[in-house]
Amino acid sequence: MTEFIKGISGFKRGAWEMLASILIALGVFMLMQPFSLSLYSASFIVTLVGTVMFIIVSHFPE
Repeated sequence: MTEFIKGISGFKRGAWEMLASILIALGVFMLMQPFSLSLYSASFIVTLVGTVMFIIVSHFPE
């Protein structure tokens, strides 16, 4: 866990890619859940933010 936090604060690619992947997965989950309309409504934004974040982070140094 501390390596993840150090990676986030140090702009390391691995930790940021993991965070972006989690956002994408969370957005897809929000899109497919049948319980809450507000989660469904926000799913596109969460998935979009995760995707754009992944594209930007892929240019960070290892």
